[in-house]
Amino acid sequence: MSDAHTDQPGSADAQPGPSHPHVPQHTVVVPPDVQMVTLLGPRDEMLRTMERQFPHVQIHVRGNEFHISGPSADVALVERLIDELLDVIDAGQPLNRDAVERSIQMLRAQTVERPADVLTMNIVSNRGRTIRPKTLGQKRYVDAIDANTVVFGIGPAGTGKTYLAMAKAVAALQAKQVNRIILTRPAVEAGERLGFLPGTLNDKIDPYLRPLYDALHDMVDPESIPRLMAAGTIEVAPLAYMRGRTLNDAFIILDEAQNTSPEQMKMFLTRLGFGSKMVVTGDVTQVDLPGGTHSGLRVVRDILTDLEDVHFAELTAFDVVRHRLVGAIVEAYGRWDDTQHTRGPKPDRKGPQR
Repeated sequence: MSDAHTDQPGSADAQPGPSHPHVPQHTVVVPPDVQMVTLLGPRDEMLRTMERQFPHVQIHVRGNEFHISGPSADVALVERLIDELLDVIDAGQPLNRDAVERSIQMLRAQTVERPADVLTMNIVSNRGRTIRPKTLGQKRYVDAIDANTVVFGIGPAGTGKTYLAMAKAVAALQAKQVNRIILTRPAVEAGERLGFLPGTLNDKIDPYLRPLYDALHDMVDPESIPRLMAAGTIEVAPLAYMRGRTLNDAFIILDEAQNTSPEQMKMFLTRLGFGSKMVVTGDVTQVDLPGGTHSGLRVVRDILTDLEDVHFAELTAFDVVRHRLVGAIVEAYGRWDDTQHTRGPKPDRKGPQR
């Protein structure tokens, strides 16, 4: 915990808040070795975020002290928030508005995990950049990968399902827990057929594997990727290339699994060999399979739900870590889908035949 301390109501140092003359004021003292700008942000951006999130609380900063007054429950949350943010700073992690908002979200949810533990958990570092979970759901997903042999990461776009799985794969390779990484996707496209695309088979398939290459470049030195792929240490291939293989001592990731058939899902899962770990990611709301084809990701939970060492991690719009509008868009589409389902089929509005 940080060295910040809080004066209790009625203590000698407590002063009445300017807007709440009858409400005791709490004081949180920031350790002198912490630069206030790291806590408040440029132009007090993080302070303004706190004020927006706690509209009934008065927060005033004087020197290295926070003076807080308002409803006791909200004041207690603000005090805890400051303490958590100080621990993040103490761990050497930068703060931003997003981190503050997510910390408040976790504190309000009264989760067992502390925001500071979530925001300071490092998975892999490359070229000065560290990849870590940014939400509670993401941390639980990463913890599940550590604890289980087969993990399903299910959730909407932008929740880091594949990105975090790949970071765990790279970390496992660096720690020599596995000998190779295998990344695969079904070559199913939205509205197009592979046969109509120009080029060789590899040219046709490459666009569907490109997101995996892009994420890989964030985690491994780009100059070393061709060498690692030539040696078979890293393999990126369509799902069809997995048939008939047994994959030992490997970290295997199946991306876009909602576009597998039940038969393909079974084929993939039975490739698991000794010393290997599998992560299956997908979004069951974005299935691009031809009409009438069931998604293997939708049915696999019913089949494997009671199996030991198999875990299903659910990520939601709260775990979206792209632009903050992406989370709002995902939620808006979810509400719209719900209204469509409750309305039922539209009535036939055709008039009488002439």
